[in-house]
Amino acid sequence: QVQLVESGGGLVQAGGSLRLSCAASESIRRINAMGWYRQAPGKQRELVAAITSGGTTNYAGSVKGRFTISRDSAKNTVYLQMNSLKPEDTAVYYCNVVSGWYIYWGQGTQVTVSS
Repeated sequence: QVQLVESGGGLVQAGGSLRLSCAASESIRRINAMGWYRQAPGKQRELVAAITSGGTTNYAGSVKGRFTISRDSAKNTVYLQMNSLKPEDTAVYYCNVVSGWYIYWGQGTQVTVSS
């Protein structure tokens, strides 16, 4: 059974840091890319950051220089280090895994940044 298990969300003050983790089950083979999306209330889900199997990264302009995505291929795990958090970063963050024609989503983890 395919599973994406997310952790690391929570409440933090503006300027603080959080680290999100997403572990994909071993049944997902040949991962092409892993990433993080977020959805704030009343807004569409948007890409935050992604990393390919080759290590190429892509960031939303609003998080460049503040967030860093990384992965541990041996553990099928992707991380999102979020620094200098702002209230506008408040959202539910979803892990995303692309494997061939398949796209998998995590259950989401809430990140709330207070001003």
